[in-house]
Amino acid sequence: MCGIAGISGLKHPNLREIAAEMNATLRHRGPDDAGLWETPDGSMVLAHRRLAIIDLSEAGHQPMHYLNGRLAIVFNGEIYNFKELRVKLARAGYPFRTQSDTEVILAAYLHWGENFVEQLNGMFAFAIYDDEKDWLFLARDRAGEKPLFYWHSAEVFVFASELKALMKCPVIPRRLDLQAMNFFLAYGYVPREMCILDGVKKLQPGHILTFNKRQNQLQSRAYWALPLPVDHSAPDIPKLVDELEKLLTDAVQRQLVADVPVGVLLSGGVDSSIITALASQISSRPVKTFTISFPDHADYNESSYAQIVADHFGTEHTVLPAESASFELLPELARQYDEPLADSSMIPTYILSRLIRQQATVAIGGDGGDELFGGYQHYSWLLRQEQLRRYVPELFRGIVTGAAQHLLPIGFRGRCYLLGAAGSIERSFSFVNQFFDLRLRQRLFTPLQACAPIELEWPERYKGQIGAPGESTVQKATAVDFMTYLPDDILVKVDRASMLTSLEVRAPFLDYRIIDFAFSRVPDTLKINGNQRKILPKLLAKKLLPKELDINRKQGFAIPLFSWFKGKWGHYIKSVILASDMCFDRDVVLDLLRNQERGLANSQRIFALTIFELWRKEYGITW
Repeated sequence: MCGIAGISGLKHPNLREIAAEMNATLRHRGPDDAGLWETPDGSMVLAHRRLAIIDLSEAGHQPMHYLNGRLAIVFNGEIYNFKELRVKLARAGYPFRTQSDTEVILAAYLHWGENFVEQLNGMFAFAIYDDEKDWLFLARDRAGEKPLFYWHSAEVFVFASELKALMKCPVIPRRLDLQAMNFFLAYGYVPREMCILDGVKKLQPGHILTFNKRQNQLQSRAYWALPLPVDHSAPDIPKLVDELEKLLTDAVQRQLVADVPVGVLLSGGVDSSIITALASQISSRPVKTFTISFPDHADYNESSYAQIVADHFGTEHTVLPAESASFELLPELARQYDEPLADSSMIPTYILSRLIRQQATVAIGGDGGDELFGGYQHYSWLLRQEQLRRYVPELFRGIVTGAAQHLLPIGFRGRCYLLGAAGSIERSFSFVNQFFDLRLRQRLFTPLQACAPIELEWPERYKGQIGAPGESTVQKATAVDFMTYLPDDILVKVDRASMLTSLEVRAPFLDYRIIDFAFSRVPDTLKINGNQRKILPKLLAKKLLPKELDINRKQGFAIPLFSWFKGKWGHYIKSVILASDMCFDRDVVLDLLRNQERGLANSQRIFALTIFELWRKEYGITW
């Protein structure tokens, strides 16, 4: 795991120094080594920070060169099938001087051309400079595990693993993109190619980007897309369970490979417990597992479930208690999450990452299972919405939705369900876990009032357009989450929190073969059936896990925000979002706080505004 950056075309006498400063900002992503390389004419500089995982020798230094300097690469991630690719490429005559996966990428680029990324099984973001073509070739993995931000203007192209590094380039203005802000207030994250800073973009998952240096032109295209579902009217359930087990076993085996210690993030839920079971079968020594506990909050304390799994498989298990005083971490996390993120589980994720890093450099987790196999509660919610449309006339639903928007206070449980009841089922997708609806976004952040209505309504329409025609509600809903919530919330949360501690986190469920299997082979009936969710993985869990483990509960690394707000957390939060220079409407914020004290569910919304304010002040952002 590493940090990468690069800059080209800037007419600046200290181009190398700018790149070095960008690189220094990424030190937490790679404390083991640093490298800079520039083209002979000095018009492009590539930068790299290294966290050594495979081939710990100096031969793995980056930027790495190939074919007498024709190619240079900066690479962040891991290629899990690099050994197989290396054998194929060696037989084809390509020489290797290291044991690293980085060098395999360079040989694969030469052998298969632009489409070589289709051969890669892994998590990655990289940039290859090809001197012969005088271009940069950039790519990002299929699920979006590894980040890549970029900026392009008439004078400069610049990219980096994190936005804070990009902001070290003097030509990039620190100004809000209002549409991205619109989405952040709607969902607590900024999806797809959008970025919170005006003019900056994110390379989308499963995409490549080429920068023609001579012509100063960018071209982007997808190299991979979610597969379309295949009809399985009578699925062979035992066969599908066996196939999932084989795929996951192979993925876990590949991802256990490292030249440094490896641990497992064990929440006690189905996904992480399955990963622990398979890792224990594969490993020749006891697996190290880690979890976090909330000893004073029984409803949030999942450590007993993790302990059941750890005891059953004989792992070396470590439990870390989390305290409410962790609000002191918020400024540090707001600085690290340089595109603001409203997911409060960043706190236990960071605390746990910090613990694991004391004993391991790599951790394996269960991320992706919910999106692939229908684990979230809102999938059942959407199916009820679908039934509602069959029996309740659209006119009546529209009246109820209008009444809910104007009469029910924000934080009232069930408000989003009623707001999503009007129109088609696709409209409901946009109200799943929505933070602020259109009317409240305008009131809360007044600059949005200058936007055209069609722009303001974009978050309410955006998710409904994802997915192929004819797909079922379950197929569309899981695709929406896989393409938005997973890469732009869950994976961002894990990447930034873990990399702040220089820990690499891997996700076997996001092996692209398992993604393809889940979306093309697994029918809706083995994902969601009534109130049952994630049915296929639970069938596998019954085969692998101890019988006393409750596999039907759903918690994850959540924190007791509502309770914490009553103590020091609440005082700190108020000091941030009621400051005289805060950017939100004071009356709306006071309403949120009053409703929170009355028992309404506004904890996450208040957390979102707090993180944004801390981020905005840290980086001096204007609009």
